[in-house]
Amino acid sequence: MKDQYQDLTASYLFCAKCRQATPVREKILLYLPGKTLYDYICTRCGNSVGKREKPNPDAMRINIAPMTKR
Repeated sequence: MKDQYQDLTASYLFCAKCRQATPVREKILLYLPGKTLYDYICTRCGNSVGKREKPNPDAMRINIAPMTKR
């Protein structure tokens, strides 16, 4: 149950500039080894209306080939 809403994304958020709930688009702000930061942008005025942080567990994995004897 804990991971049920982990991948939830917003489609409408309140925009203070437009003074109403407006459709938003998600834009990547920063890609880090353990997480990705997203910014929600109002599609009407372009104002930033929220942020989201999503963990990237696969980004922490490093594939190192085992050493073999010659």
